[in-house]
Order: sequence, then C-alpha cells, then structure tokens
Amino acid sequence: MRTTFILVSYLFSVTTLCAQNTTLQSRISDFLKNKKATVGVSVLTERGDTLLYNNNLRYPLLSVFKFHIALAVLDKMDHAGTPLDSILHISSSQLQKNTYSPLRDKYPNQDINISLRDLLKYSVSLSDNNACDILIDYAGGISKVDSYIRKLGIKNFHLSETENTMHQDPEKAPYNNWSYPSEATRLLFIADTKTLFANNYKEFLTEIMLGTTTGTDKLKGLLPPCTQVGHKTGSSDRNPNGMKLADNDLGFVTLPCGVKYYIAIFVMNSYETDQENASIIAFISRLIYDELNTRYNNR
Repeated sequence: MRTTFILVSYLFSVTTLCAQNTTLQSRISDFLKNKKATVGVSVLTERGDTLLYNNNLRYPLLSVFKFHIALAVLDKMDHAGTPLDSILHISSSQLQKNTYSPLRDKYPNQDINISLRDLLKYSVSLSDNNACDILIDYAGGISKVDSYIRKLGIKNFHLSETENTMHQDPEKAPYNNWSYPSEATRLLFIADTKTLFANNYKEFLTEIMLGTTTGTDKLKGLLPPCTQVGHKTGSSDRNPNGMKLADNDLGFVTLPCGVKYYIAIFVMNSYETDQENASIIAFISRLIYDELNTRYNNR
C-alpha cells in the first residue's frame, strides 16, 4: 500500500497524520517559531507522497516564474517545429539597463543575434531579466503564458507582470505573479513526468535547471554534494522598511535510491537577512531530504 505523507500547517502550527513524523513536525515548528517571515512548503514525490506546509497563501513567485515562461516558450517552439538553435535578433533597446542581466553585461550597448537555446539558458540558469522579457514577448505576452499554464490544469496561481513591469512598481507589482507552493510543485511534476513537448526540448529544460547557478545556498545548500538538484530560484529587493518580498526555490531532487521528488520552499514578507532566508530554505530542504531518504530506503 502506498504511504501518504501529509504535513499541513496554518500560521506555523503543525498537525500531522503520521505518528512517525512527530520529530520532523517538532523540528520544523521549532526552527520557524521565531522567524520574522512567512514560509510555505510543498513536496510531491514521483510515488505520490505529498507534504504541505502553510500552503494556501499567495506567495510572490519572483524569478521562479521564469520556469513557467520556459514551458510556454518550449511549447510554442514544439508546435512550430522551431529548433533550439534558431536565432533571434535583439536590439540594444530591449536590453534594459537598470535590471539584473548578464546578457546585457556581455553585450553592452549593441544589437545581438542569439539562439533561443542561449536565451533560455540565460533566463533559467542565470535568471537574466532581459532574456526573460524577450522570451515573454516571443511566447505572445505574459497573458499567453498564464493561459498556457492554466491549460495544464494549474489553478491556484496568477501571472500578469513582466520583469520590466515589476521593476516599475517593485513594492506592489511582484505580488501579482503568485502561486501556492503546491501548484508550483505540481507544475514541475507535470513538466518532468508528462509529455508536454518533444523529448529534445524536455531534456534541454532539465539540463538548464540542473545548470542553475543562482541560489546555491538554498535548496542545495545543505544537501550532500553529489545530490542531483535541478531548480529555479526567485528573489526580490527590499522595501523601504527593510522587508524582503520573497526568497524562493523550486526544484527537483533525486535521492540515492533513485526516487525523485519535487519541492517548493517560498519565503514571503521576510525581515530576516538574505543569508537567513537562504538558511531557512536549506534547513527545511535537508529535513525533507533526510526524511524521504530514510522512508524510501526502509520500504
């Protein structure tokens, strides 16, 4: 019989349906008790086990939405038969100056020709904001991306902002791109286990998530060095009161036994330091890794 692993929390109080989770329940509660942040967690394993913690809130996605955009772009490419190495012409005016952009830094003040493959790498692996907005335009606009994700059966989320519009109103606009953690993990599960587009596109998406260079101190921070983790991070600036809207990580992790799980840890409205936000994600990530590793090795 398949074991169901469910842990649900409201306002940091935890109840559990499985007696053996008492230690995990206590450690998560104790760890978050005095944190000045709202934390949501969702885990879904390929065997159908789930974990939810403080899930039913609208967490701002920040750059995690670049994963959603990549799915919509790859779907469009698949339908049109567009190769990954197809070239787009990008004018210098599309490379905004006051935003995070390794692409612009590499090609300052110039028009460029770049492949869709490289644009997707810049957007997902490097979290480049200009590459992201160029890909949103390619996909037909942010509303098209939102519609595509909804067609996959994802409901408790919303996308209406680009990186540019979020930068124009940094205190309010980022909240308009939101998701329950459970919907983020379910989307990642669907993308990884279902056939959404041709296999070469799917393999490429896995490759660039495995190649993510941002947020190495988040989901991956306390996991064993050889652990296979593909992920997409998200992070905001702070408002004038010092509050950080979000520090996020969404990814998949493969256990030593070969079982894969999908995990989202979203930190919202945090007055903790950036280092502490990352530590929150890393600590919970390791707790879940150890719990699932023990659970599946004992089956």
